[in-house]
Formats: sequence, structure tokens, C-alpha cells
Amino acid sequence: MTSIKVKFRPSVVAGKEGTIYYQIVYKRVIRQIRTNYRIFRKEWDENKSCVIIANNSREAFLCDIGERITRDVRRLNVITGRLESDETDFTADDIVKKYHEAADDQSFFRFMEEVIARLEQLGKTRTSETYTSAMGSFMRFREGRDVFLDEIDSELMMEYEACLKRQGVSLNTISFYNRILRATYNRAVEKRLTGQRYPFKGVYTGMEKTVKRAIPIEAVRKIKKLDLPSKSVLDFARDMFLFSFYTRGMSFVDMAYLKKSDLKNGLLSYRRKKTGQQLQMKWEACMQEIVKRHPNVTTEYLLPVITDPAVPERRQYENALHLVNRKLKEVAERAGLAVPLTMYVSRHSWASIARRMNIPLSIISEGMGHDSETTTQIYLASLDTSVIDRANELILKDL
Repeated sequence: MTSIKVKFRPSVVAGKEGTIYYQIVYKRVIRQIRTNYRIFRKEWDENKSCVIIANNSREAFLCDIGERITRDVRRLNVITGRLESDETDFTADDIVKKYHEAADDQSFFRFMEEVIARLEQLGKTRTSETYTSAMGSFMRFREGRDVFLDEIDSELMMEYEACLKRQGVSLNTISFYNRILRATYNRAVEKRLTGQRYPFKGVYTGMEKTVKRAIPIEAVRKIKKLDLPSKSVLDFARDMFLFSFYTRGMSFVDMAYLKKSDLKNGLLSYRRKKTGQQLQMKWEACMQEIVKRHPNVTTEYLLPVITDPAVPERRQYENALHLVNRKLKEVAERAGLAVPLTMYVSRHSWASIARRMNIPLSIISEGMGHDSETTTQIYLASLDTSVIDRANELILKDL
């Protein structure tokens, strides 16, 4: 049986702060772990082995020291528990060694930073950005204080969720953050950096049905017929919206990275940035008209979104998306629409209109209707693309 005690060593100099240390006793062998926590003798309760929280200017400091001690002792208990459950011989020195190793290896934020860096190396920029966003939210909740992997438990995650709810964060955003943090935690479990304690079992990781952001076919007709200044930013924004609609609700990031070489023999082929899925569709005259009105003469890309070889492509795409979405609000006003237009509305509208036209669900990208995008991928991956092209022709002919 291992004994872990928190001790206070007073300074040999009168009036100076003493230090906190941990005493490890295993099989009658005693070892000590030093800390850099320094407090005065009057701030230590010898009987309870804890910090005395004084109601003075050092209150916040002493509370922080108390929390750190609690965390350290919890980590030591986890380490000894693992060593004992492994049923292998170990010593008090092994406990001390594991404790010091864990200081770096079991930092949750440090591990998450490594995951993000790996995603960036693999070219999964968008995914790395979502992980960075989730980590930023969790770090704000922790007020910048790191947390060890072994400290990720259901109580902590429920506190985090409650904090987000108090701030008015939507359930879908809460679920988004929780699922990313859960994925990170599960990676650490796979690497045997921590044990599986299912800390996300009690928090929300589902998807709440949101207000539909689709417009009917009549509204798309209004947008198409708008008299806008030729080659203006408004005209460009409107045409990007229509191009997305014409191409079965293609996302703007996929539009931005379409290459001229992706268009061959009347077929447009591209791989989705989000899922890696390869898609192919028939090239229609309405698509060609937009490309003809907005040619990209400076880069290999089909549309004039990424046009400057000297500027990072990702920055050009993001700037263009912000500009287009902003201008689409004005397009909506001119068309007399109550729905604020965005590029996502175009994607959602194609699917909604297709459903109203009684096109089989198995032919429609159910990304806006299914609870899981995996289901959408399964449906689209198993279809003959000519069937989807015929469905697209039906929609486009009704414009």
C-alpha cells in the first residue's frame, strides 16, 4: 500500500516562506517530491495537511496553491493506482519518476497542440482550425490553467458545459466543442497516456435541429433575375451563390479550390475539402456562363477567388468568403427576401428544393437533413453520378 502525504518544511530563516513537498512511502521506503509552492508557516494547517486560506491580499494566491496541491495529489494517486493495477514490481523511485514524466506527457493542452500541429502537417487546415477554436474555448473556461489528462473527468466537463450555457452559447456549438475535446481525449487514451474514464458521457454531444436556412425556387429565380451592375462585387457575390446552387450546393471552399484541370469532357470532378470524398457532375451551360463572366486569368483555379500567387491561398479564400457573404445580405435586400443570404443558404436550398420536387432522398445530399454527415457520404458514395446529374437538370430547368 502506498502512502502519499503533503508536508510543509519551514524556512530556517525567521519570517521567510517555507516550502510544500510530498512524501511517498512504499514498502517502508520514503521518497520526497519537491515543489516550488512557498507559503508562510501561519498559512499551513499541520493537523489537516492543507493550506489555510486567509482573508487578506494573499487569498487568491493561497487558493491557487491549494488547487495545485489537490491536483498533484490526485495525479500521484492515479500513478500509484496504475502501477498497482499492472501487477508488476515497482518501487517508490518509480512513482517519483512517473510523476516527473507525467508533468510533460500528460498535459491536455500540450497534447491537443500536438494533435493540431499534426493536422496541419497533413494539410487538414480546416480541421486544425476547429480544434484550435475548441481548445481556445476550453482554455478560457480554465482561465489559462493547464489540466492533466488524468484530470479530465465527467465533473470537469459538466462544469465546462454549464459555463458555456451561462454564456448563452448554443447547444450545437456546445456539442461541437465537446465532440472535438472528446476526440482529443480518446486519442490520448489510444496512446495509453491516460485511462478511459468516459468523461463526456454526461455532456451534450448531439445535434439540435436548427431553423432551416433554405429559400424556395421562386426566391432563387428572383436572385438570378436581379439587375446588378456588371462585374461589380454584388454581381460576383450573386453569381457565386448561383454557381453553388447550380453545382448541387457546392461549398464555397470547394468552389475556391476548383482547378481548371478539374473540368474535362463536359464533367467537373473535385474532392471535397471537408470529407475527402470524390464527386463528379455534368457541366451545365449555366455554370459555364458564370465562369465566362468571371474568368480567373492569373492562377490555375477555375473561379477568381484565389488569384494572387504571392498571397497565401487560405487567406484569399477566407477574405473572399467574408466579402461574398457580406454582399449577399445586400443581394437579399434587393431581391426582397426576408432570409439573410449566405453561401450556406445556397447549399441548403438545393437540397430542400430537390426534396419538394419529390426527388428520392437517396439522390440528394442529405448533409442538411441527416443528423450524421457519415450517412450523407454513404448515400452519395453509392450512387451512379448520372442519376444525381439528372436530378440536378430537373432543378435547373425549373429556374
